Amino acid sequence: MFGTALSQLRYGAAILRNRRIRPYDLERIARDLVATLAEFGEPGADSALLPGTAGAVDPAVRRTVTERSLRATARAAARHTAYYRRTFDRLGIDPEALTPETWDQVPVTPKAELRGLPAAFVSAVSAPALMALTTGTSGTPTTVWFSRAEVEISVAMSTISAVLAQGLRPQHTLAYAGCSRATLPLLNVEESVTRIGASFVQLGTVAPAVALDRLAAPLGLRGKAPQITHLTLSASYLAALVEEAEQGGWRAQDFGLAHIGVGGEPLSEPLRERAEAALGAAVSTSYMMTEAVPSGGTPCSEGHLHHTTEFGHLEVRDPVTHAPTEPGGAGMLVQTPYVPYRDCTLLLRYATGDLVRLPGAPPTCELAHLPATSQILGRWSGPLSIAVPTRSVLELLEAERDVPLPARYALAEGPPGPRLHVLVRRLPAAGLLGRLEERATALGLGLNAIVLHDDPATMPPTGPVRADLREHTFEPARPATTPVASPA
Repeated sequence: MFGTALSQLRYGAAILRNRRIRPYDLERIARDLVATLAEFGEPGADSALLPGTAGAVDPAVRRTVTERSLRATARAAARHTAYYRRTFDRLGIDPEALTPETWDQVPVTPKAELRGLPAAFVSAVSAPALMALTTGTSGTPTTVWFSRAEVEISVAMSTISAVLAQGLRPQHTLAYAGCSRATLPLLNVEESVTRIGASFVQLGTVAPAVALDRLAAPLGLRGKAPQITHLTLSASYLAALVEEAEQGGWRAQDFGLAHIGVGGEPLSEPLRERAEAALGAAVSTSYMMTEAVPSGGTPCSEGHLHHTTEFGHLEVRDPVTHAPTEPGGAGMLVQTPYVPYRDCTLLLRYATGDLVRLPGAPPTCELAHLPATSQILGRWSGPLSIAVPTRSVLELLEAERDVPLPARYALAEGPPGPRLHVLVRRLPAAGLLGRLEERATALGLGLNAIVLHDDPATMPPTGPVRADLREHTFEPARPATTPVASPA
């Protein structure tokens, strides 16, 4: 493993000096991790040294690395992108003079600017190779360009994560049930799974009955588990599968799932519990967005979301004024993905639109050395999205079996307070309404009223979710009343 040690040293030196990362070094590290699995069955003790898994770092060293990274990223953006060249020239900002304390001299970049003219953020000295689009459920899809080197780095990172975070091994089969238009996640998952030696199934967001039928079907592959073992999907599509499983009489033992990875939308605790009961697998979630790759967040045992400092700079700011958010307050994530991880689409202080709450006191969990926020609360759409965040509404509704999944609801503003309109299975539902009102009070939701509907036509418009990005097939699903028996 001498070559791996050299690759780790070169990678570490590149980070400390903010020099170009050689994709080969990360590929070598990921490849040798897979080789270690093949020989010993589990990662070695040095896996804590792998990219993205760094432990505590001396604060003085971290500050030095942060300052170098911010300056290098600002310098590249100001020199080589049309958007930031104009911005820095107009405001007279010197990238070489920026520090973490003066970083807010750089204006926050609104999402609308990137959506409006994505080419203005592409470095003139890069080699664009892949155009990745977001799904667009929260508005117009956002375009982000990636170079070949960025893709190779991203795939290597994804391979390491699949081994360490998802426990993926060569005998496993992973099904990707995300939207096929989410280009980068699909590419990352397919490449990382097959590099590990596991098998990959592109499922897509097909009809839930079809998806459950494929998950339950025997694979019959030599050297592989009898059924699909890992599933990757969005929270709302997981909700759709849970709905189909519960209503169609499926049992957890009908499936061979060991792990379900959820991303893209807030995952409520009630949905997690129902999914684990219905599908028989542990459910985990993490945070990652296409615009900020490879920066992301990992949940801890105490429920915080901890953000890597290795790949980018994180801020939590007021969605309107962009003032810093105080401890205990809610704000919007503002991300700066670092050069050299990014060399094509460059973004400084990018307003993600994702809302979080800062801890009121310093965390004491196993990841306390990393910046912490709450889990994602939802997307900023106005003051009501903080007062009654998406996560809290889902915690309220997804605990109720009388609310079809994925939950359909609408918040309507008006004096003396907002009303929550909810689609339910049937009316009258006095018992359900009483439970929802009681739990809404316990959750601290400042609702004036909850209004139940059994017909979507009587409701205000509801927002789209990723489960709505349905992909059509000609494949008939097995009747829901006759689930497939588990293989012997």
